[in-house]
Amino acid sequence: MSDAPIEKVNLLGLTLPQLEAFFESIGEKKFRAAQVIKWIHQQGVLEFEQMSNLAKPLREKLATIAEVRPPKIRFQGDSADGTRKWLMEVDGGSKIETVYIPEGDRGTLCVSSQVGCSLDCSFCATGKQGFNKNLTTAEIIGQVLLAAQSFGLPVKDSQKRAVTNVVMMGMGEPLLNFDPVVDAMQLMMEDQAYGLSKRRVTLSTSGVVPALDRLGEVTDVALAVSLHAPNDALRNTLVPINKKYPIDVLFQSIRRYLDRLSDHRAVTFEYTMLQGINDSDQLANELAELAKTIRCKINLIPFNPFPGTEYTVSSRNRIFAFQRILQEHGIVVTVRKTRGDDIDAACGQLAGDVDDRTKRSARYIQIRDLTDVDAQVAR
Repeated sequence: MSDAPIEKVNLLGLTLPQLEAFFESIGEKKFRAAQVIKWIHQQGVLEFEQMSNLAKPLREKLATIAEVRPPKIRFQGDSADGTRKWLMEVDGGSKIETVYIPEGDRGTLCVSSQVGCSLDCSFCATGKQGFNKNLTTAEIIGQVLLAAQSFGLPVKDSQKRAVTNVVMMGMGEPLLNFDPVVDAMQLMMEDQAYGLSKRRVTLSTSGVVPALDRLGEVTDVALAVSLHAPNDALRNTLVPINKKYPIDVLFQSIRRYLDRLSDHRAVTFEYTMLQGINDSDQLANELAELAKTIRCKINLIPFNPFPGTEYTVSSRNRIFAFQRILQEHGIVVTVRKTRGDDIDAACGQLAGDVDDRTKRSARYIQIRDLTDVDAQVAR
């Protein structure tokens, strides 16, 4: 007989249907799932012994075969502007970063989906760290749970809720970790858990077209796409996956996603402003013409530097001049306020602590030759 310990099921990462199936598999009524999911996600209770509406024999049974185990918080940093960043440790010892951004009555949580990232976008700190692993559903939704708990508030309370919006814009490409990300977003929108509306959960992708098409078949969350250039020549350099799924192919996929929605929501295009790279008047006009072909809004993001990057941020005057050109074409465009840069929590700065399986971080050269990029911009 084996003396190996029983591997416990982490109930934190189970959706309501999955939790119902779990309870039926152990000979219990499936209504127990709704009770337990509320204890975990709405009350933040991680110990079965504290789940008082469960019979004691059931609590004892659960303690032997199951657990509720989120990532471990290793560091918390608070910015002068109210932004909060956590460094969390996941199974295997790697670290991820999660960021909370308050703005008026809105509290947006930026959640990671992978340890590192395999896509290597040239202006992103995460991509320079390489890639280690996909996060489990428990490790993704656990970031939401721990963030809400850190404010000492009920996880679900319409009057006092800390986390009102979640964006899958942290470390990693969400569509390359498809099933755990979809399950985690389902928990975010589950009435028995966090109860967020589909308009308040956003998935951001660099453009993994087959997975984006699949996404439209299983959910209708808000969609953001990291565009950063209006033509393939420049985007190939900034967002290398564009070589596989160029802009025309990507836009066809986005249109298919939008067409499946029951409302008239638009895609948000994220456009990081890089001085002398993608911020010219010519490119603004080119971007405007591209934007007219799809239901969209554009979010201009001032570049946030990180150690070793060859890029610098566009000046404020250049960013607002770029914005005005887009607006003159009738495009809805905003400029994102930089938040949390004093604690390296701003967009593009998340790096975590990655045991890089790709070995990219060891190959990363701090200064690159921009000749090819400059030539593309000049064209």
